Amino acid sequence: MQWTDRIRQVKIILVLAAIMIAVASLLVSHFLVHDLSEEERHRMEVWAQALHSLNEADESTDLSLVLSVLEGNNTIPVIVLNAEGGIDDYRNIEDTLQMAAYAQRMIRVGDTISIGSQLVCYDESIMLKRLSAWPYVQLGIVLIFVVVAIFALLSSKRAEQNKVWVGLSKETAHQLGTPVSSLMAWVEMLREQYPEDDLLPEMDKDVKRLQLIAERFSKIGSLPEPVEASMNEVLSHVVDYMDRRTSSQVQLIRHLPDHEVIVKMNASLFEWVIENLCKNAVDAMEGKGVISLTLYDNEYDVAIEVQDTGKGIKKKDINNVFTPGFTTKKRGWGLGLSLAKRIVEEYHKGRIFVLQSEVGKGTTFRIEMKK
Repeated sequence: MQWTDRIRQVKIILVLAAIMIAVASLLVSHFLVHDLSEEERHRMEVWAQALHSLNEADESTDLSLVLSVLEGNNTIPVIVLNAEGGIDDYRNIEDTLQMAAYAQRMIRVGDTISIGSQLVCYDESIMLKRLSAWPYVQLGIVLIFVVVAIFALLSSKRAEQNKVWVGLSKETAHQLGTPVSSLMAWVEMLREQYPEDDLLPEMDKDVKRLQLIAERFSKIGSLPEPVEASMNEVLSHVVDYMDRRTSSQVQLIRHLPDHEVIVKMNASLFEWVIENLCKNAVDAMEGKGVISLTLYDNEYDVAIEVQDTGKGIKKKDINNVFTPGFTTKKRGWGLGLSLAKRIVEEYHKGRIFVLQSEVGKGTTFRIEMKK
């Protein structure tokens, strides 16, 4: 949980930093664009005065300075309208066919200067438009950076968790191997000495169960090859196993199709997933209630629903139930559902999620796998 909290804090810091950079960039650009806009208006006022001087010039007027000012505008689009609304002159306009509509847009915005009977309409220069758009480009770059950084953090976290899972699983399987082998030998010796003992078959089942658990842990660290198996049998095995190990107040009901549903999977690992969901359901019901396992054989996929009548999950916790370390139990590591998600999604290319949950009424988990 400490690692999760640290990741969350880093994400919050990155988002706040991105917001601060974006706000600062927008403010600086706003003031800069405003100053340049005022400067361009001043230039257009000088240009309009030069045009007026040209219109009022006589034979004795020196036009060199006036023409220099008029020819010096190479960036700001300008359209000069006469009193009737006709176009007398224009500069820096690429689309000459739409000049009338362009002039009307300038008038609506208010970028105009009156000189005698003429109206000088102007627009922002290309450089000013680019500068106005730059903060939003910069904001997009910052957002991309934040997303990439968060994705890198999550990937690093996931890779570290995977290493922990693999190491823990391999070590657990290794540690269980020796005592399980010893127990199997002891059971064989006891069977030879006491062949009629009724307790030996039950002991043998428990030892085989330990062997199965060790096998499952050994497969967590690898990618076991899925083979065709009956989903009906997998669910039946889980129900039979849970039925013997839960109180009589817990009722397990299975709803299976009449035909066999064959799916490519690793049966022992998938049984572990269903067992985990059932054990969580028993804990949620506090040892009293109904667990229903339903198998749906659809056209393109197979779905399994595990429904209980327990205390349910709060809405704020639904998105966190598969997070490693998250648990609502007083005793628990918060790893069961995380392992279940890994087995379903990474090993079987399916998906597992909370279909519905209501506090005080129960929860339904759903697993979907392609045929």
